[in-house]
Amino acid sequence: MEIKLSDHFSCGRLLRFSLPTIMMIIFTSVYGMVDGFFISNYVGKTPFAAINLIYPYLMILGVGGFIFGTGGSALIGKLLGEGRDEKANSVFSLIVYITLALGIVIAAFGIASMRSVAVLLGAEGKMLEDCVLYGDLVMLGLPLVMLQFEFHSLFVTAEKPKLGFYVTLAAGFANMIFDFLLVALFRFGLPGAALATVASQIAGGLIPLVYFSRKNSSLLKLGKAEFDAKALLKTCTNGSSEFVSGISMSLVAMLYNMQLLKYVGEDGVAAYGVLMYVNFLFLAVFIGYSVGTAPIVSFNFGAKNRKELRNVFSKSLKILAFSAATIFLSSEILAGPIAEIFVGYDAALKELTVSGFRIFSFSFLLAAIPIYGSSFFTALNDGFVSAAISFLRTVVFETVSVLVLPLVFGINGIWFSLVAAEFVAAMVTVSFYAVKRKKYGY
Repeated sequence: MEIKLSDHFSCGRLLRFSLPTIMMIIFTSVYGMVDGFFISNYVGKTPFAAINLIYPYLMILGVGGFIFGTGGSALIGKLLGEGRDEKANSVFSLIVYITLALGIVIAAFGIASMRSVAVLLGAEGKMLEDCVLYGDLVMLGLPLVMLQFEFHSLFVTAEKPKLGFYVTLAAGFANMIFDFLLVALFRFGLPGAALATVASQIAGGLIPLVYFSRKNSSLLKLGKAEFDAKALLKTCTNGSSEFVSGISMSLVAMLYNMQLLKYVGEDGVAAYGVLMYVNFLFLAVFIGYSVGTAPIVSFNFGAKNRKELRNVFSKSLKILAFSAATIFLSSEILAGPIAEIFVGYDAALKELTVSGFRIFSFSFLLAAIPIYGSSFFTALNDGFVSAAISFLRTVVFETVSVLVLPLVFGINGIWFSLVAAEFVAAMVTVSFYAVKRKKYGY
């Protein structure tokens, strides 16, 4: 039986409802890892380091999809909870059209600025040329990848999380198949890997666009949209935390890479790339659950059902605590095998990756708290608190940690900096939970 937003949720129902979104984001992370595997093993260490150096900038350019996706999802879910279906569809359509137009403009800017940014990040010689080549080609699919990010949230709000997962599968398989063909089989090198990524972006953005444009069985459909500045402002306010989080995470990743170039060189950037692949994979569980359950929170907030809001909140904390412990233990066990898969061809690089992994993995015990907290307050349409958690977690705590700790602990300080930042962010989030509990009744 299909689960509805208006249902009463047990732990099992929460997991079943959010599972397609969790799997969708996990699979997105997996096919990103496949990209890295093919580049590292079939193209070389320098191109692998290059894509990891420039990738945070590419994410900054695409982060608009998150702000409209999560922010719009919160507003649309609230409107649906209030019974205003026609208005919800109008806002949905407006958000999608603006995202597509904005993506074209940002892609052009990205191509024009790619070389300057790569130089600023410290790339030179062959690494610089690889950064520009890969980045420019990936920009061709940016408007559609923004839609793909956006539909991650909107599929859930439309009560079609499984369909969102199937679209992600299609995008992932497109990426993997073209990686195999263009990189491993026909040896097109870095351009082949970039074109494989564009193929996945086309599938991930275009399929949902076609689905929602036609008559469908979901709660949402693309159609006429009235320009509503107030709704757009509310969408941006709601999604500001995800925007801040996306921008700041990318900026911090750039800072990590610059520090690693300073302390270790090219090998440090390559090792950090492996850690980031695994980080995205494991955090996808927390992010997927948070995004997947957010429409439930928004719906019950709009319906003024505080009892169910309390139920969802308390059960979510238990689910995430169990998940965090499981992920931490898994990461400790898998450190060696994962490093072998990506950089087993270089003994020194593998050793550096494993040693960093052993320290880095402690962050998984803490990350679920601020990740869920940010998404939870977004779903409550409290963009300020949500943005504050994201901003403090990444921009403030991580930046201070990665700049200060290496001065004391050297390279290990870089690996430990994320653990320290997640600890402080978790404490701040718990404080917000306590302060806002009476206002929202959870």
